[in-house]
Amino acid sequence: MSAVGIGQRPQNRRQRAIKFLWTGIWLAYLSAPVSDLLHGGHSDGVRVLGWLGLVAFVAWYYVLIFRTGRREIVGTVLGSLAVLTAQSSILALTLGREWLVLFVYVTVASGAALPLRLARFTIPAVSALLTAIALAVPGGEAYLASLLLPALLGGFSMTGVRELIRTTGELREARATVAQLAANEERLRLARDLHDLLGHSLSLITLKSELAGRMLPDHPEKAAQQVADIEQVSRQALVDVREAVTGYRRPRLGAELAGARDALSVAGVTADLPAADPDLTDVSDDIESALAWALREAVTNVVRHSGAHHCTVDIVRRQSLDGPVLELTVDDDGTGAPGAPPGEAPGSGLRGLTERLEKVGGTLEAGPSRHGFRLVARAPAAPPAPDVGSGA
Repeated sequence: MSAVGIGQRPQNRRQRAIKFLWTGIWLAYLSAPVSDLLHGGHSDGVRVLGWLGLVAFVAWYYVLIFRTGRREIVGTVLGSLAVLTAQSSILALTLGREWLVLFVYVTVASGAALPLRLARFTIPAVSALLTAIALAVPGGEAYLASLLLPALLGGFSMTGVRELIRTTGELREARATVAQLAANEERLRLARDLHDLLGHSLSLITLKSELAGRMLPDHPEKAAQQVADIEQVSRQALVDVREAVTGYRRPRLGAELAGARDALSVAGVTADLPAADPDLTDVSDDIESALAWALREAVTNVVRHSGAHHCTVDIVRRQSLDGPVLELTVDDDGTGAPGAPPGEAPGSGLRGLTERLEKVGGTLEAGPSRHGFRLVARAPAAPPAPDVGSGA
C-alpha cells in the first residue's frame, strides 16, 4: 500500500509510521528553541515551563497533522491552528527570538491542513504576526529575514502539494470511472450483438425444426435437408457469436439480404427483395454494418412476431438536405409493432438499432403503416465533409 499524502489521514500502522518519520525530519529546525532551553541561561522554573510548552506545541502539531483528512471539519482545523499560533506567540514573547521558528510550523500546518481558499489568508496572517512579534522581542529583527520567507514559501508550497495530491486522486477516480464506463459500453455492445445474432439464428432454427417435424412422416428426404440446414445455421451462429465477442463481427448487407430471403421463405412469408446487391460506393464499413444489423432485426421481428404474409425490403439512395443518404425500408402486412418475447425487455432490439445508427449519424423510424408495420433506417451514404475552418 502506498504512503499517505499531505492532507490525508493515515489509514493503517504503516502509513502512520511513514508519516511520523517524514514529519519528524522537519522537527530538526526546533534545534534553536532546544538550544535556548539548554544554554540560554534561563532559571530552572522557566526551563521546565519552556520544555512543557515545546512538548505541548509538538504534540498539538502532530495531532493536527495526523487527524487532518478530506472530510475534516474546517472549524476544527482553524481552532487547532489558533492554538498553535497562541503557543508560538506566548513562547516567543516570553522566552525570546529563538522561538520565532515555531511560526514556520504554523504556516506549514496551515498549507497542509486547510483548503487553498482559506490557506491563502491564514498563511499571510500568521506571517504578519511573525513579523510583529519579531519586531517586539529583543533581537528579533535579525531572525526575521531568515524566517519570514521560509514561512511564506513553506506554507504556500504545502498548499501546492495538497492540491497536487487532491488532483491526482481525482484523476485516479476519473480514470476508474472511464474504465467502468468503457466496460459498461462493451457489455452493452456485446448484449446488443448477441441479441441480434441469436434472435435471428434461433428463430430460423425454430422454424426449420417445425418444418422438419411436419415433413418427417411423409417426406423424410426433405426433413433431412431441413435438419442439415439447422446444423449449418447453428454452426454459423456459433461462429458469429465468437466474432461478436471478439469485436470483429461486421455483417454485410449482401449477406443479410440473402439470409433475409431464406428466413422469410422458411416462415412462409412472400418476400420482395432487391434483385441485386445495393450500391455501397463511399459507404463506410460502420454504416453498412449498422444498416445490416437493422435489416437482420427487422426481418427477425417479421418472422417471429408480426404474423405477416408479405414483406418488402428496399434499399435506395436518396438526396437529403444533409447530403446523400442510404435508406433501408422493411414493410410488412402484419399485425403491427413487434412484441417482445418472454424474458426480453419490450423494444430492446429497436433501441439497440437506434443506438447503432446514431453512432454513425443515422436515424431509425419504426411504427405502424397503412397495411402493417414499417421500419425505415437511414444513414449517410458518403463520409462527412472535412471541417474547413478559418484556421484562426
